[in-house]
Amino acid sequence: MTLWSKLVWLARAATYVATIGAFGVLGGIYLFQNSLIYPASFPKGSREHVPRPDQFHMKDYENVTLKTKDGVTLTAYLIKRLVKSVSSGLDTDDASAAAAAAAATGGGGGLRQRAAAGDGEQQLADCTLLYLHANAGNMGHRLPIARIFHHRLDCNVFMLSYRGYGLSEGSPSEKGLKIDAQAALDYILSHDKLKHTKIIVYGQSIGGAVAIHLAAENSHRISALIVENTFLSLRKVIPHVIKFLKPFTFLCHQVWDSERAIGAVARIPVLFLSGKRDELIPPQHMRDLHMRLVAERLRAGDTAANIEYAEFPGGAHNDTCVQDGYFDRVEAFWHRHSESQKLDAKL
Repeated sequence: MTLWSKLVWLARAATYVATIGAFGVLGGIYLFQNSLIYPASFPKGSREHVPRPDQFHMKDYENVTLKTKDGVTLTAYLIKRLVKSVSSGLDTDDASAAAAAAAATGGGGGLRQRAAAGDGEQQLADCTLLYLHANAGNMGHRLPIARIFHHRLDCNVFMLSYRGYGLSEGSPSEKGLKIDAQAALDYILSHDKLKHTKIIVYGQSIGGAVAIHLAAENSHRISALIVENTFLSLRKVIPHVIKFLKPFTFLCHQVWDSERAIGAVARIPVLFLSGKRDELIPPQHMRDLHMRLVAERLRAGDTAANIEYAEFPGGAHNDTCVQDGYFDRVEAFWHRHSESQKLDAKL
């Protein structure tokens, strides 16, 4: 073998090895992408330890076990907001929160009405927030945020750990998380008391994608949608997070096509909450989701007046919810549109 022949052989061998290696890396990414997208074990201990509501001064709660339609057992919390019927109206178990809620809402009420309870009889608040968390940790890590909603919106909070998260069974996937969210909503709608409440669906990051798809399938069953720092689709996020994978986004089988689903969210009020300094998901994704929904509503001859967009200049991906004015904006949005729904229901 001549020197030239040896060089040609080495070049071909190197190309062959590099090609096999590249396909190996791409194959690994394809096969194990769920572990990258759904880091349920982060932070350490997230699969073994789930904080409880009573550790955050919410003592009136239930541990709920959900069974999904595909047979997976999930863990969830129902954090109750109790009110009581008295001669002057409804008082909450937290007097100061009741005064604030009454001032903001003009005395309560809502789209769905319950039969009046007897004087002094406790009952659940007339609003329930379904909390769909982001892709790391478990539901217990979101309890500090849930507590603020519980107080500021004077609402019940229902939250779950998706399959493969916290103490729930199974392994996470796009299909599975959609089933889990539907199981949670079905539980609320089958509960003898919660089924009469107005339902707000709230999701952060990938939980926002879960929320959008749930709302798209159930717009007639919920009262509002709130999403924070979510994306058009995972395939459109990948080039921003891992630039060298841009030519291979077709290998991402966890699609989460919110760009398509958002247009099917009909009639209900929607609030988009965007951190302008989001380092993981380009804020343009949130702006595009907002504009797509507005355009679809107008195209359908429906109102877009109940679609709101709030941007927080200092908000990064994981700290937008602690920016000044975040919960003020959520509270104002909800009270404004719940009052509008109450008026519509009376007409």
